[in-house]
Amino acid sequence: MTEYYDVIVVGGGNAGLSAAHAAREQVDKVLVLEKAGSDWAGGNSYFTAGAFRTTFSSLEELLPLLDERDEAFLQRTALPPYTPEQFLQDMQRTTKGRCDPELTAILVQEAAETIRWLHQKGLRFRLMYDRQSFQVDGEFRFWGGLALGTVNGGKGLIEQHLQAAAASGIEVRFNSPVVDLECDMTGAVCGVICSPPGRERQRIRAGAVVLAAGGFEANPQLRTCYLGPGWDLARVRGTPYNTGEVLFAALALGAQSYGHWSGCHSVAWDVAAPPHGDRFLTNLLTKQSYPLGIVVNSQGKRFLDEGADFRNYTYARYGAEIMKQPDGIAFQLFDAKTEPLLRKDEYTAPGVSRFEALTIRELAQKAGIDADGLEETVTTFNAAVMRDVKFNPAIKDGKGTVGITPRKSNWAQPLDTPPYYAFAVTCGITFTFGGLRIDPNGRVLDRLNLPMPGLYAAGELVGGLFYHNYPGGAGLMAGSVFGRRAGRAAGQWSRERRALDRAS
Repeated sequence: MTEYYDVIVVGGGNAGLSAAHAAREQVDKVLVLEKAGSDWAGGNSYFTAGAFRTTFSSLEELLPLLDERDEAFLQRTALPPYTPEQFLQDMQRTTKGRCDPELTAILVQEAAETIRWLHQKGLRFRLMYDRQSFQVDGEFRFWGGLALGTVNGGKGLIEQHLQAAAASGIEVRFNSPVVDLECDMTGAVCGVICSPPGRERQRIRAGAVVLAAGGFEANPQLRTCYLGPGWDLARVRGTPYNTGEVLFAALALGAQSYGHWSGCHSVAWDVAAPPHGDRFLTNLLTKQSYPLGIVVNSQGKRFLDEGADFRNYTYARYGAEIMKQPDGIAFQLFDAKTEPLLRKDEYTAPGVSRFEALTIRELAQKAGIDADGLEETVTTFNAAVMRDVKFNPAIKDGKGTVGITPRKSNWAQPLDTPPYYAFAVTCGITFTFGGLRIDPNGRVLDRLNLPMPGLYAAGELVGGLFYHNYPGGAGLMAGSVFGRRAGRAAGQWSRERRALDRAS
């Protein structure tokens, strides 16, 4: 017997579960189909730090969302407001003005409301003191427009989502890869074909379908085809299950391709990391304190501006710069002055590729960097550091370099205080930017810009929001904003469609 659900959501990450919560507000029977087994639950969202880029007028506005409050910390917390206008500017700046204006306006205007909705569903939030603040003059000073994250990071995010789904009667089915979409005689999407491992294919009917199955970053062939030569060698930061089948099934049905297909989110990733995400270490394999030091390749040469901006606005594009270096490897360097400022969870994680020495030459020899090249680079860099500007990691302090290329724009300090530290990194790809085109209600558009009846999408398989780069925390926020919109619209469509069928 063919099963029927009011709404089927394909993909069990943050976007998919947000869509399921919203659909359940409209209809009774909601099914989430997840390709992976329960041991890989959560898609890419599981591997994040759980950071949500949301807007707020003050610290007080965020207090009702916090799972726990430390009054001593709060009294010493300096958290500047982050407005929709600032969020919009950050989106436009990081994407070089290419972000879809209509979708971006919705994202920045509905971020705060969506966070409150997630909190009502049972998600638990905290202020990310460890990731987004520095202690300066006795205060915890937040920076980069990002403050709020889920308790226990991505692991906690998925656990809380699944608890909320179970409490509301949403069915989540693992080991259930969707391989095709079905349409009725009118052309409306009316279900999916699911192919559980070792079992016969299943036809599951639905009033509406929401696609939230991620991009194609875990598919080496597609990475090479769309991102370019060498990208088949990149490490995958998250789930190995985002291989693009659902995205391409929608395209085969006539959905419109949209967004930056040759672009992706990629970061500095520990060189000893496995080919795909580590379920225990998750986000700890990233190395994001590079603005405090310098980054060199195996020849000992710098190749980027480590202090161009807060890491929230550069880390998602610097993985691609590492890919361009010999063997796709780079090294982050620090000394005794800056090492205490590194994020301890990332730079002391088990198995981290960490090297320590009392001289630059010895450090180079231990790490496998050309010693002559590194000594020359460090000597030249040290001489170029501006001495008359005060170092302040909580602001763009303007303490840069003069007379060298690439320059360092902020947070430049000489590497002159032993011991010295090097951390070997490669490129870790998070998600791809190309995807499907949707309208503001999450309806998938066809090649004529018309909505495809019964088909909705959210999350990383939606194109048009991110080009070249993105502001940290915007991915989870976009997944929830458009997941909520898609799920709500899918539920309404399904309910109306059911009523018409009964009337006829």
